[in-house]
Amino acid sequence: MIILGATPIGNLGDASGRLREALATAPVIAAEDTRTTKQLLRALGIDASAVFVALHEHNEEAASPALVERARDEDVLVLTDAGMPTVSDPGFRLVQAAVAAGVGVTCLPGPSAVLTALALSGLPTDRFAFDGFLPRKGGERDRFLQQVAREERTLVLFEAPHRLAESIEAIARAMPERRMAVCRELTKRFEEVRRGTAAELLPWASEGVKGEIVLVIEGATPALTDVDAAVQQVLRLKEGGMRLKDAAAEVAEATGHARNALYQAALTHPPA
Repeated sequence: MIILGATPIGNLGDASGRLREALATAPVIAAEDTRTTKQLLRALGIDASAVFVALHEHNEEAASPALVERARDEDVLVLTDAGMPTVSDPGFRLVQAAVAAGVGVTCLPGPSAVLTALALSGLPTDRFAFDGFLPRKGGERDRFLQQVAREERTLVLFEAPHRLAESIEAIARAMPERRMAVCRELTKRFEEVRRGTAAELLPWASEGVKGEIVLVIEGATPALTDVDAAVQQVLRLKEGGMRLKDAAAEVAEATGHARNALYQAALTHPPA
């Protein structure tokens, strides 16, 4: 069968007993980088007799059929450089091909940068969305952040350290009030978690940050789906002293309703 093996994301002590056993006994190891995997084996003191096969983003589609056929007769252990295969790493196409061919797939659970960052963030963990790496180009990144600004689930994202400051600046524009956590070098010696709004974290990020980065961003306040409830919220803000135009704009941003529609409805709403 195909065996997905989660490898340490920084601390060798996180290598599970099942992973160690699989590394020592698997007849075939398909690795994102065979050099990295061999370094892991040396660090763990494991003398593997496996046949090593490269499986990375550039060859996965072409290499998957042969690996699937091989997995009919013997176990194929699939590893990435760190963490769980298929999660922003190679492995998905191989699993997809194995499922289509009726070949068994199993998993050796273990370290995950996504779940580790989520747990450490101090933000809600009951519902979350993982969106991989932020787009590299500024315009694409801004459009992406605008799209997810109304997402009510906690967001988990990867980012490269040299793009961190500009990405946090973009988050500050798209979601200025939202709490977030920047998780750096998880499970490693210099592990660090910084929490605050994007504006609060920007000066630190602008000084230059190194290491593997995971961003966790608070979800949006649940939107009101009922227009009349939104109008009532506008009226309450007006009664509290806010200008009707400003109240309509604030509720529109929070709920997704059209500002002008809320403004006109509040104007014609009968007195309480």
